[in-house]
Amino acid sequence: MRKSIYLDHAATTPTDPRVVDAMMPFFSDVYGNPSSTHSFGRKAEKAVENARQTIAGILNCERKEIVFTSCGTESDNMALRSVATEAKLNGKRAHLLTDHAEHHAISHTAAQLERTMDTRLTWLEVTSDGTILPETLKTSLGDGADNNTLVSILYANNEVGTIQPIPALAQTTHSAGALFHTDAVQAAGQLSLDVKQLGVDMLSLTAHKFYGPKGVGLLYIRDGLALLPAQTGGGQEADRRAGTHNVPLIVGMAKALELAYADLQDRVTHYRHLRDRLIAGVLATVPGAKLSGAEPDRRLPNHASFVIDGIDANALLMHLDLNGVAASSGSACNTGNPEPSDVLLSMGCSPSLALGSLRLTVGRGTSDADIDYVLSILPEAVERVRKVREAQGV
Repeated sequence: MRKSIYLDHAATTPTDPRVVDAMMPFFSDVYGNPSSTHSFGRKAEKAVENARQTIAGILNCERKEIVFTSCGTESDNMALRSVATEAKLNGKRAHLLTDHAEHHAISHTAAQLERTMDTRLTWLEVTSDGTILPETLKTSLGDGADNNTLVSILYANNEVGTIQPIPALAQTTHSAGALFHTDAVQAAGQLSLDVKQLGVDMLSLTAHKFYGPKGVGLLYIRDGLALLPAQTGGGQEADRRAGTHNVPLIVGMAKALELAYADLQDRVTHYRHLRDRLIAGVLATVPGAKLSGAEPDRRLPNHASFVIDGIDANALLMHLDLNGVAASSGSACNTGNPEPSDVLLSMGCSPSLALGSLRLTVGRGTSDADIDYVLSILPEAVERVRKVREAQGV
């Protein structure tokens, strides 16, 4: 029987059965609209507010600082667009600072705001391992920053796993008088989400990265930070995000986050063990393979990523898939794209080498036997792809 091994947990995770069980009553038993005043509505509203309280406890924030959204992309958009629009309405010009190693929910949104809202956009330089240094940010901020200036930097990079020094970057931002947002989508379930320790003004999450359902996320917004609503209508979420609450998914997100942080240390220990085996094994058995991103002590516990000389990533992924291994060449949003990754290019990687990227991300269900199997088939798969390219004269 062909093996089936999933090593793409950075793209999405399976919904925990305990999360599914928590959600089920809210599809057909407790089905009221939380905005309704009758008993059906009140029961649904209680579920939403209980979920909000659970999440606020993990983020170490107030319940009112949590805004439920449909996903991490919406949360990122809400953060950037709200600041840009607020500035424009006040006769000011917003200034966004971000980098080309961001998820496209940030970088593409920032570029569009530059075109359509006359937003000033500054691209920050990253190091060869994808890190943004506080001194680089300080220089780029310069003088005269205010609450029309927003810095947005990933907590942990989705393609190469590098963990950014968020507390130091947030402090540098605040010292200049600006606001700081982080996309913590990949960090959730692996790193602390304590917003007070991180020092952030806004933070984005989505549930499906930590064994919750797809289609639900949140944006933490520090109390006192006035932002225009992401969408207008019924006035839900304290007039910050209109639309009927998706009660089952909100309940599921809270349950998934609760479970993730109840056994965080065990999960992280498991992830690191398997990740380190992958890194050591790939570097030892695959000629021309190099680790992309930061060293293990500054990368996500479950994340191993490489660039491999002389291969086409999409061809390699097909070979792995035929052998029962699900992997990625980087962001799930980019898989299949023949263009080299913006993330790798921003780190100084050559276009040809960037086309040979491989991301292997482990999960709760990944075993040592899975890693053994992957390491046994990967060198041959790489060699086959190289021979095909050589035959094609590439």
